Amino acid sequence: MKITIRAARVNKGLLIPDAAKQIGISPRSLLSYEHMITQPTISVALKMAEVYEININDLIFFKK
Repeated sequence: MKITIRAARVNKGLLIPDAAKQIGISPRSLLSYEHMITQPTISVALKMAEVYEININDLIFFKK
C-alpha cells in the first residue's frame, strides 16, 4: 500500500522535529520533502523507511 512520507510519519506518532532528528536531517528539510517541494537523496529515503518502519517501495516522495 502506497503512503506519503507525511502519513508514514504521522502513523508512527512522530512530530517533525523528532522524526528529523532520527533521520539525521533538519526539520526544514523534512517539511520540504513532505510538501513534495524537493526529493530526498536515496540515503535519506532509506533512513526514512527505517525510522517509519515501512518498505521504501511503499513511500510516495513526489506528486504524480
